[in-house]
Amino acid sequence: MSRSRKPEIAILSEADEAALQAEIAADPDNPEMTDEQLARLRPASEVLPPALFKALSKGGRPPSPNKRVQVTLRLDPAVVATFKATGPGWQTRINEHLVKAARTIERATIKDESAGPFREPGMRRLIRTPKKSKAS
Repeated sequence: MSRSRKPEIAILSEADEAALQAEIAADPDNPEMTDEQLARLRPASEVLPPALFKALSKGGRPPSPNKRVQVTLRLDPAVVATFKATGPGWQTRINEHLVKAARTIERATIKDESAGPFREPGMRRLIRTPKKSKAS
């Protein structure tokens, strides 16, 4: 079982570092900033209009109202291949199928009408009772 490792950072020799620094210095499109230019820098919040800064600094994805639990499970390769072949969003589609299956199982097995995360209001519960053996 192979585990992913952090990428290794290449250590440049002094000659390679000097050559790289020379290329950086020779680039007319992106000259290195001087100490004076660095000293004049100000935060974007001071320079940009407030609405633009707010729009640009809104980071990340908004929190989902539907919290999900991360799990690890092993699926048959054919199942994964079939869902992946349907394109982006295949993991969400697997979740949708599992939700439907959970509702079906819950409807067939839960006695208590107030129990279960997939309970629909007013839904009549089916109760599965064990069969008695003929030996009794």
